[in-house]
Amino acid sequence: MCTDRREFLRLSAGLAGAAFVAPALLRAKSADGEPAEAPAVLPEVIRKLKPMIAGVTPVSDDERHARLAKARRLMAEHRIDAIYLEPGTSMNYFTGLRWGNSERMFAVVIPAKGELAWVCPKFEEERARELIRFGADVRTWEEDASPYERVAEIFRDRGLRTGRIGIEERVRFFLFDGIRQAAPAFEFVSATPVTAGCRMFKSSAEIALMQRANDIAIEAYRAGLATLREGMTQDEFAGNTAAAFRALGVAGGIFCSFGKFTAFPHGSSTPQQLHEGDVVLLDGGCSVEGYQSDITRTVVFGRPTQRQRDIWDLERRAQDAGFAAAKVGAPCEAVDAAARKVLTDAGFGPDYRTPGLPHRTGHGIGMDGHEWTNFVRGNRTPIQPGMCFSDEPTIVIYGEFGIRLEDCLYITESGPKFFTPQSPSIEQPFG
Repeated sequence: MCTDRREFLRLSAGLAGAAFVAPALLRAKSADGEPAEAPAVLPEVIRKLKPMIAGVTPVSDDERHARLAKARRLMAEHRIDAIYLEPGTSMNYFTGLRWGNSERMFAVVIPAKGELAWVCPKFEEERARELIRFGADVRTWEEDASPYERVAEIFRDRGLRTGRIGIEERVRFFLFDGIRQAAPAFEFVSATPVTAGCRMFKSSAEIALMQRANDIAIEAYRAGLATLREGMTQDEFAGNTAAAFRALGVAGGIFCSFGKFTAFPHGSSTPQQLHEGDVVLLDGGCSVEGYQSDITRTVVFGRPTQRQRDIWDLERRAQDAGFAAAKVGAPCEAVDAAARKVLTDAGFGPDYRTPGLPHRTGHGIGMDGHEWTNFVRGNRTPIQPGMCFSDEPTIVIYGEFGIRLEDCLYITESGPKFFTPQSPSIEQPFG
């Protein structure tokens, strides 16, 4: 679906923040886009941190077999005869394989019936066979040959002469275009009903990994916020927090803003220094065995004004309203409506106007920081157990400050549960 927020930050020029790399690996970034320098001497609060990754259990191959079985059931339901995936989150989700993208096709075809088949450059075959755990059918192509013909060959060998082929949403156009020219008898459709239809619903093993990622992020935030000082730059703060994540045993990071720049939902390119009375916003997270956390906290450096308290309290009420609306069976848009109504009733907005909430109330989260589906107007998808979302109804007041509280939740049979304790007050970012 849409680009993940931290990937957006990586691609946007000049943002002090964090970026997903190879895949979902976060690094603090300076205002000019370069990696933020680690402090020459780590603050004591960071030096005292210990890794929090003991006992982490990766997703098993048995669970991936179950995912493939569900994918095939969804293919039958949506009349899709096979799906095509290139390297990325969905390939990793179904097969456990990570592979970098280049101009050379590397792909897996998952047929509704029959064995998986892989397409691989010939000179990469031995490395691929080391990594592939699902399916032994590896079709190779030489540098002067067509990989697209290999894909068409797989369709034929699985008994398909016509039918519907699902293309995963992040497949690059040149690959799709080459396949449809090599296999013109097929109808090509979105594979999202299959891929999102599986990935939206998290198992207990996935929830456990996300819980650990959230627990770690909270500890990194505690340590990072403890290093705030007069005159600190946002790059120094981001660097301290990234160092805290490393000390806790993961790659993670934040983007952060001070003062009036907290009204920019995804940060500002303007260099900033921290001063008494500034609002401080930090947003980011980490990855544990490929599963993400995404948390935002907003505090004040020093004593908050009554205006800052009032807007913070309003934001918390909006977050609470969104959470209360996330009932099993309710449409996803109900959460956005509930949070937005709190702000509209207080005189903000309406709709996406500022001052107010200029974006959706929440996004899906799992192996990608942003994935299907969203708390947004018009999304009638029913909320169901296993779904995971952020709840983050930002209040943006350009020229003054912004407030965002973001905690992620998962849906149980009895309703929503937060991964993290909410902020109790503007002075207490952690419950």
